[in-house]
Amino acid sequence: METELNNNKKSVNKALKISFAVIAIAAVLSFAGCGASKTYNGRRAKSAGSTIIKGSEGIRNIDVMSFFTNVAKNTGIYKMIHNPSPEEVREEKELREQMEIIKAEQSLKTARELSAHPVPGWQRLLMLAIGFLIVYLGAAKGFEPLLLIPIGFGTILVNIPGAGMGDGPDGMLHIIYSAGVGNEFFPMLIFMGIGAMTDFGPLIANPKTALLGGAAQLGVFATLFGVALMNFIPGIDYNMKQACAIAIIGGADGPTSIYVSGKLAPEMMAVIAVAAYSYMALVPMIQPPIMKLLTSQKERRIKMSQLRPVSKTEKVLFPLVLLVVTILLLPPAAPLIGMLAFGNFIKEVGVVQRLSKTLENEMMNIVSILLSLGVGSQMTPEKIMNLNSLGIILLGLVAFSIATMGGLIMAKIMNLFLKEKINPLIGSAGVSAVPMAARVSNKVGMSEDPSNFLLMHAMGPNVSGVIGTAIAAGVFISTYGM
Repeated sequence: METELNNNKKSVNKALKISFAVIAIAAVLSFAGCGASKTYNGRRAKSAGSTIIKGSEGIRNIDVMSFFTNVAKNTGIYKMIHNPSPEEVREEKELREQMEIIKAEQSLKTARELSAHPVPGWQRLLMLAIGFLIVYLGAAKGFEPLLLIPIGFGTILVNIPGAGMGDGPDGMLHIIYSAGVGNEFFPMLIFMGIGAMTDFGPLIANPKTALLGGAAQLGVFATLFGVALMNFIPGIDYNMKQACAIAIIGGADGPTSIYVSGKLAPEMMAVIAVAAYSYMALVPMIQPPIMKLLTSQKERRIKMSQLRPVSKTEKVLFPLVLLVVTILLLPPAAPLIGMLAFGNFIKEVGVVQRLSKTLENEMMNIVSILLSLGVGSQMTPEKIMNLNSLGIILLGLVAFSIATMGGLIMAKIMNLFLKEKINPLIGSAGVSAVPMAARVSNKVGMSEDPSNFLLMHAMGPNVSGVIGTAIAAGVFISTYGM
């Protein structure tokens, strides 16, 4: 009995260390990005009256002190002990009302622009061709068909002249988008399903791989800087909240991108969702050339020792500890991590297998179909064929590439200090595209040595990347969302 209690204590300690490590990595990187945003908000650069992030004049500057103040005020600990004043309650209510007004104004503006400038027929033909290309990549080339085929069909159906499938209030694709894509409903369900499908065992067995998931968040903050530079291009204009929403694309996490854009930049949700899901689906095409460029053949052939067995106690405790730490330190990230933890706990506890199987099979499949169709329904000329949208798509590609590089380079740095080397290929799995990125790491490793199985090792940074991106999103929301 004493031995069992000691093992349980060790399991709790390990789960706590891993949870704190993942949150600390994401928080440090988030601090670096948000701290740098003071420069973006401030009036500097080309002239005394210019600003790098245009349109951010009404958004408060974030310096080191105000950043820590914002984060501290958004912790669960502060909210539990702080009794809000009537003024604070009123301010929060006004902010929420302003967000609703902005959404309504944006929808009205889009409708007016569309009626004033009807979409030319050639643009619809081009979008139809893009839709068929997406379907071809999914069906014939095997690039994540579960995502690309419904996205492609959504693109085709919404651009059929006269069909009206994307028109409100009765168009089918409009209903799908309004019901779950244009808010946080479908992303929450997807995270619930991801939790039920995820095995945190590789991360628990090898906690240092959390560093790789943290390093891959470099793509998030590279996008933040890239947005600032893009504002120098005539016709492109992003403010600071939009920059944070666009930056999450660098994490290659579609549900998180939709969630953050809904909070910070609802007017850009459509193109951000399309970019995020497109790059998630194109992981097998984008990552391998980068992986081979930054690693030698010798490094790609490194074999890693088998992971230690992880006890059931550790697996059951991990989602609970992760959720508690998130509630106490970063509640804005709790919706995403809470659904992830809920789905994973149902899987690992083992007493509600019917629910677990439903989450990872029927529900996940249904929501994936609806979400992908909804994302595809936003691939219309007026939303895609403009400089701001094209800038987002370009930034997403660059950011995803940098995220891949960040994980690979961190693995190479870690090997300078580790006696037992890790294969740098698993560093590319630090992006949040689960489990596609881990499968790509394994595939590239086996192309060098068919006996080198890296899948389980790559799942460690892969799942830590999901947590890291969710926490980075929570930091952005706590900094600029209220």
